[in-house]
Amino acid sequence: MSRQSIQPDNLFVSAPYGFSQVVACSGQRLVYCAGQTANDKDMNFIGAGDFKAQFEATLENVRIALAAAGAAPSDVVSIRTYIVDYTPDYLDTINSGMNAFFGDNLPVATLIGVQALALPHFMCEVEVTAVLE
Repeated sequence: MSRQSIQPDNLFVSAPYGFSQVVACSGQRLVYCAGQTANDKDMNFIGAGDFKAQFEATLENVRIALAAAGAAPSDVVSIRTYIVDYTPDYLDTINSGMNAFFGDNLPVATLIGVQALALPHFMCEVEVTAVLE
């Protein structure tokens, strides 16, 4: 995949916050991953009441979903993160998690505060789009 992260001069530098302002890419195959949460393959829930544990488990499930399609975090061009009862207190966990997960290949990102997700113990859900050659 040909991928170019673009930092427009007139927008704030977003890399420290775990995302790119713009990603331009070309490729042959698009991969859309459904929203992932902190359940393991047996539907055991990870991190009840612990946002950081849930976010880390959720990103690991994103990694597993991507791998099933032959993709990796470096192929992700867009991420949407849904947070129940979002407050800025979550930003450090989100920013550090995104930087660790994506490294230098930061996707565009949208962070959405929501009232609730599918089950009452879910604190976050993440969905991604990737582009492959």
